[in-house]
Amino acid sequence: MNMEHSSKDLVNEVDHVEMLDASFDAYGGVIINIKNDMDEYVFTALLQTSLSQWKQQGKKGVWLKLSLELVNLVKPAVKEGFWYHHAEPTYVMLVYWIPETNHTLPPNASHRVGVASFVLNNKGEILVVQEKSGVFKGSGVWKLPTGTVEEGEDISVAAIREVKEEAGIDTEFVEVLAFRFTTRNNGFSDDTFRGDFRNVAAKGSIRV
Repeated sequence: MNMEHSSKDLVNEVDHVEMLDASFDAYGGVIINIKNDMDEYVFTALLQTSLSQWKQQGKKGVWLKLSLELVNLVKPAVKEGFWYHHAEPTYVMLVYWIPETNHTLPPNASHRVGVASFVLNNKGEILVVQEKSGVFKGSGVWKLPTGTVEEGEDISVAAIREVKEEAGIDTEFVEVLAFRFTTRNNGFSDDTFRGDFRNVAAKGSIRV
């Protein structure tokens, strides 16, 4: 999001109004910037004043990112009408919609991507493995090497990595063989699992 103005710059018509430090994006949204510890009561007073001013300015969505150190501000923010948008290991993101209409805030990331590698060697043999953990542990089931694509990782790189981790074999990615999509299969997110690949390995061939 491109920051256009400071919220304090647009309240010149009201002298000595204390507001939360924030920036505005190109979509009428507000991004609150809180970096230091703040008393809950001070925060609540500033938040109420800020929301009132932003409403007068015609702003829409408000984004509030709170680090672990600022977790004490979550409860007062929720009391003012904020709700959870998403959370990561080091912060929680809350949002608020100012207009009296249905909000149009974009949802958080909702898909998980996985791969399954179909590996062939020069003899036409298919690589299969047994799980050391998970639902297939101890079941005697043989399966293709599978795993989840890591954040920022290319699908082809993930396919090669999973084979290396599970079977210790170096491979070369060739192509996608198949694609499967499952809705909410794990209770948390849609599963875009496996864009099945074919790999040709330095030591044998792999089809992922």
